[in-house]
Amino acid sequence: MSEMVEGYVLEGEGLVKEFRGGDGGIIRVLDEVSISVRRGEMVAIVGESGAGKSTLLHVLGALERPSAGRIRLSGQAVEGLAEDTLDALRNRTVGFVFQFHHLLREFSALENVMMPLRIAGEPIPRARERAMALLERVGLAARVHHRPGALSGGEQQRTAVARALAAGPSVLLADEPSGNLDRYNAESLHDLFAELAHDQSLGLVVVTHNQSLAARADRALSLEGGRLVVSDVPGGA
Repeated sequence: MSEMVEGYVLEGEGLVKEFRGGDGGIIRVLDEVSISVRRGEMVAIVGESGAGKSTLLHVLGALERPSAGRIRLSGQAVEGLAEDTLDALRNRTVGFVFQFHHLLREFSALENVMMPLRIAGEPIPRARERAMALLERVGLAARVHHRPGALSGGEQQRTAVARALAAGPSVLLADEPSGNLDRYNAESLHDLFAELAHDQSLGLVVVTHNQSLAARADRALSLEGGRLVVSDVPGGA
């Protein structure tokens, strides 16, 4: 891969991901996929169910290693890194938001957002201050001491977004983040994502079936036959 271009926080080049099928044959899910995302840019990836969108997101976020190809996270090449070094890089540079919030139900919203910081060794006062600021940013200043069971679906997902931002990542990857929400909460979350990409200077990649969310992106791409192509989603650049 060439040297990182200034402003790109996520780069994937020639990404291939293959799996062995039940009949022993090789299934190629990603076929020479390349993508670069700038700081402050929101990119939507759309496509049919089973097209490999989640697989692509996992590869880009270094949750799975590609069968071939190269990835840079905030300028750091991923290939060849030992697992513990890769884990540290991923935890420092990438935040993840999934369709289900995966909050720890025995802890409050504040404690959930503090958790990544405490795991990283951040002192409690600094972790609390950071978590409070993020929960305020996502509109939950009045709900910080509520446990997930006392939060609405939209509030749970907003808490998950705050948690993903806790470590100050340069890349935020979201996989169908509004898939379990009603229309009102989904639209509110979509507005938040569009704002966060710009005011947090994030490279944001969101996998979605939701046309409203995709239309808010700076660019919309479609994964078809294992390759990324420009999408015709209205509003996507």
